[in-house]
Amino acid sequence: MSLPHYKITILALSLGVASAFVGCSSNPSKKDVVDKGPQSSEQVYFEKAQKSLERNQYTDAVKSLEALDTYYPTGQYTQQAQLELLYAKFKQKDYEGTIALAERFIRLNPQHPNVDYAYYVRGVANMEMNYDSLIRYTSLQQSHRDVSYIKVAYQNFVDLIRRFPSSQYSVDAAQRMKYIGQELAESEMNAARFNIQRKAWLAAAERAQWVVEHYPQTPQTPEALATLAYSYQKLGDTATSQQYVDILKLNYPNLVKSNGEVNLRAARKDGSWVNRATLGLLGRQSKNVDSKNIDANTETEKRSLTNRLSFGLLDKPETSVPVESAVPAPASNPAPAVIDNNPSEEDAAN
Repeated sequence: MSLPHYKITILALSLGVASAFVGCSSNPSKKDVVDKGPQSSEQVYFEKAQKSLERNQYTDAVKSLEALDTYYPTGQYTQQAQLELLYAKFKQKDYEGTIALAERFIRLNPQHPNVDYAYYVRGVANMEMNYDSLIRYTSLQQSHRDVSYIKVAYQNFVDLIRRFPSSQYSVDAAQRMKYIGQELAESEMNAARFNIQRKAWLAAAERAQWVVEHYPQTPQTPEALATLAYSYQKLGDTATSQQYVDILKLNYPNLVKSNGEVNLRAARKDGSWVNRATLGLLGRQSKNVDSKNIDANTETEKRSLTNRLSFGLLDKPETSVPVESAVPAPASNPAPAVIDNNPSEEDAAN
């Protein structure tokens, strides 16, 4: 009994398709990459990497340094190559790779004379992880978004300063910690403002208390004290509220109204009604009324109409977020390399 013609056709097509798949899988278009081992001596790899770094050819430098690290794990140049690899990876903006390499170097070489460089680069890389391209090149505030990486970076810098207080990198690390502290304080106060809006007085007080206890030298301190006074007054704890009002009268008298109430709006540096009605697009924000006690650099920066209408994408003012950190190349001797670019005093204050 013969099969119908249509069934024979379907069977033939099925066999043809199956044969094509088998042929593709058994004859790959690309040959398997075989590691043929080292193609140069340790010194040649290192010298090639140095030349690539001098020319800012970081991809080529990474290839040479990784080859040296792989084929000569106990060689004469290995530890220096690992530090150079940290630098090259950072310049490639491979911050995750930089952090992993730094932690490996710290774990394997805790007594190396330049291990402080690994601690330093790890912190800067975590700091950079927090600022994506949208945040970096606009006037948006990272402190109102995720701050997990700068928390890690802060702890990285703490570890550096505790272990190597005389390291030249510790000077820059301390300045970065000051900047991060202000970012974290602003993040806490942003949450406190939200809790005030939804009348969660206790939650708002807890956020403000954290700022007062852990970031007392930041520009957010006056607002935190005003929030505490306001929140406890709403909670019915007039005694505690009055204590914070008295502190405000002594330190920030313009934040207390003539009738003894807290001027929370002035503490928040709220904008005009036009500014609030247009979600911040129009209307300049008011400056901090207590300019004698707060550095002028912390005042709200002026933004052009083009910048506001484009949500910070065009005609950017000078941003308070540090520009991409310029990590120096590692030293080739026990003395640390000279820091060639620190966050400015103005950036740290903003």
